[in-house]
Amino acid sequence: MSRVLLIEDDRAVREGVTLTLRRRGHEVEGAATGEAGIAAMETFRPDLVLLDLMLPDKSGFEVCRRIRATRQIPIIMLTARGDDIDVVLGLEAGADDYIVKPARGEVLEARIRAVLRRAAPGDGGPDPAVAQPVETHGDLTIDRAGLLVARHGQDLPLAPSEMKLLLYLSSTPGRVFSRQQLLEHVWEHSYHGDARLVDACVMRLRTKIEESTRSPQYIQTVRGFGYRFGPL
Repeated sequence: MSRVLLIEDDRAVREGVTLTLRRRGHEVEGAATGEAGIAAMETFRPDLVLLDLMLPDKSGFEVCRRIRATRQIPIIMLTARGDDIDVVLGLEAGADDYIVKPARGEVLEARIRAVLRRAAPGDGGPDPAVAQPVETHGDLTIDRAGLLVARHGQDLPLAPSEMKLLLYLSSTPGRVFSRQQLLEHVWEHSYHGDARLVDACVMRLRTKIEESTRSPQYIQTVRGFGYRFGPL
């Protein structure tokens, strides 16, 4: 199973989540502070990070940004509330998903499996069997088999959700996808999910692939409907 780094200052939560995940076969390393978590990135080499937003030494947002500066592994936020600005800020900092505490073991397991699948090779869109392994769209080159995206010949560091979203949208250029469709296919949220996940991911992706985020060429908003992939 996966190696999970849990950065959580509440000892009871940390021990409870650790026990839950270990029972499901995961290898878990716990860290009580942001600095300890950042240090564990090098010593533990996790496959995924569960990150609390409220830490004693530095904010989870800062920890998320520091991890994203060097590695594009999946990050799931742990938050005590799901309806406040912290969720938006965490997603904008680079998190792939979030879970509201306290979370049941099956919820944790489902989210971990889903976010790890986004980072896995061969998950490239609605019909990868008929897609070309390497595609060129304007200034973008997309290698679906290698999970590589380049702009002007320079590789772009994309987080798992950013990569999966780009692969999914670009597999059928011009087709409009609603936010709910993207939540179901990219985040694997089968219920009526949180559109903030989609909007924050689109915003981050645009900063990496677009010449201008004000006039996006590739990830275009269709007001009242959702998003589509250009260039058109």
